[in-house]
Amino acid sequence: MKRLRELGFEGPFEGGKHPYMIRRETVLTLPNPHERDIGVALLSRLLRQAGISREQWLQSRRDRDGHGS
Repeated sequence: MKRLRELGFEGPFEGGKHPYMIRRETVLTLPNPHERDIGVALLSRLLRQAGISREQWLQSRRDRDGHGS
C-alpha cells in the first residue's frame, strides 16, 4: 500500500468487505484478508486494474531504494 500511495493513490479506506484506495477516478479494491504479502498473480491483477505498468511499479521501487536513474 505504501508504494501505491507513492504512485498517487489515497487510502486505504474501509468499505464493504475489503479496503480500497483511490487515484483520480480509479477505485482499487485490495482483497487481502490475511494482511500478508500478496502473490505475483494478485499483484499483476491489481496493477492492471490500477493502470500501473510493470515498469512504473519497478521504477517506484528503485526510486524508493535510492537506485533510480
